[in-house]
Order: sequence, then C-alpha cells, then structure tokens
Amino acid sequence: MSAAAPPIPVLRTKDWFHADGFPVALQYREPQGEFGYHAHEFSELVLITGGTGLHVTGTVQMPLAAGDVFVISGRRPHVYQQMRKLKLINVLFDPRRLALPLGDLTALPGYHALFTVEPAWRRRHEFRSRLHLSARDLGHAVGLCDRMNDELKARAAGFGFVTTALYMQLVGFLSRCYGATTSPDGKAVLRVAQAISHLEANYAQSVKLDDLAEIAGLTVRSFTRAFGAAMGCSPIQHLIQLRVNRAAALLRQTDVSVTDIAFRVGFQDGNYFTRQFHKLIGMTPRQYRRAAAGRG
Repeated sequence: MSAAAPPIPVLRTKDWFHADGFPVALQYREPQGEFGYHAHEFSELVLITGGTGLHVTGTVQMPLAAGDVFVISGRRPHVYQQMRKLKLINVLFDPRRLALPLGDLTALPGYHALFTVEPAWRRRHEFRSRLHLSARDLGHAVGLCDRMNDELKARAAGFGFVTTALYMQLVGFLSRCYGATTSPDGKAVLRVAQAISHLEANYAQSVKLDDLAEIAGLTVRSFTRAFGAAMGCSPIQHLIQLRVNRAAALLRQTDVSVTDIAFRVGFQDGNYFTRQFHKLIGMTPRQYRRAAAGRG
C-alpha cells in the first residue's frame, strides 16, 4: 500500500500581503527561484518579463516566454519548472477584499477572457489561448507595475487610492490587449467572453440562450457547457444573479418601489423576483432595504 501524497502547501494571505490589509501586493522574481508545487488563498496576475520556463498546473504544461500574461485564481496548484533565467512580476490580489468599481469594464470581452474564461479553459486549449503582449505593450504594463510598486513601498498618504487606480489601469489595458488578440484559440475564448459581456450589458432585457450561443459561435449545448466551466453556473443562473445584484443596489440607493425595481432589472413577476432575491441574498427585498437603511 503506497503512502499518501503530502498535502500541497497553501500560501496564506497574511504572509504575502502588508500588515495593513491592503489587498494588492507585488513580487518581482528576477529571476524566479525554485519554488515547489503550491496553491494560495489569493489570486495572481503574472507577467513574464524575460527568460523561459514551464508553468505546470495539474496535467497542463505551458511554455513561457517574455510577454506572456495569465491569471492564477484561488487555490489552483501550480509550479514553475525548467527555468532558464525566467523573470516575472506577480501582481497578488485578493478579489474578496478588492472591491473595484468595474463600471463599463465588464463590457470588455477581454476582461472576462483574461480573468474568467481563459483560466477555466486551460485544459481545453493547453494555454494556447493565453494573452501574449508585444514588446511595446509589455513595457507599458511593466511601467504600470513599477509605479504600483513605488506606491506600495512608500505607503505615503493616499497610496491605497493611487495603487488601486494603477491596478485598474493595468487590468483595463490588459483587457484591451486581449480583445485585440489574433490567435485562433484566443478568439475562441473571446467569443464566449463576448457573450458574457452581452449578458451583463443587457441583463434587464429579454435574453435568449440561442442568441448568446450565436454570439459565442457555439451550439446551445456547447455554449452552456463552456459558460458553466467559466462561470461555475448556467447562463440563466448568472442572469438572475446579475438582476438580483442590480436590484440590491437600487434598494440601497433609491426609494423606488420593490415592484418597479423588479421590472426595471428584468423580472416580469414580482413574486418570482422576491423568491429569487431571498434565495440569493437570504432575505426579502423589503427586509434587505430596511437592513440597509439601519432599521433592522
């Protein structure tokens, strides 16, 4: 009887972020040293700035070169191997505590491609769909990282605001770069990401699964599977979540009636809206409004 494999170490947020709790940190690896198979409580945005190597997650292996950019989310175990002067920048971020005002960023298919679809599809595309920057674009991205790093080191008054703004610039820039990809696998990821963007931009309208599948260039069955792999739920479940999230914001920020809010966010039946809201939020819309107003 063989011995059980040792557990994979999990890097803890408290050990890699500043004691003040700010949810972004940078690590420059020049070069990347030996570091065994591991996972982490936070996520990483990785920019390869020089050298070569191999990035391994599970059974998927990705050759690395300068200009490669990818996201490692959550507790996904990974390791770097066969490194030859491999240099990289790790932008560590904790999505649970990094409450960004995304605004119209979700309308960019490249954002969903980089942070959601491509990480979920790596087994399918064997990393061929990853973002690869030109030398010029890599230089711009590294420049944003350097400015973030300066802010994080100095930690002068207002550093959190400035660092967050720079991080948002980096995410927006990389999302636009992904949107301009010419690789066939990258375009396949973008088509699904475009469907997600369409859904998020038109959540209050009547959305048909056939239309989303057509945007993605897939059959309904294939699209539903691809969407589930990327988002962890069905397109309809995601649509309901979007509507409920927007309804919650309106309940907090306005005095519009619950019935009008239900119709405004796309629900055609007030009772169904209340049931879905309670299922996802844990209280009725009226209870939520009272709690948000501090009235219990």
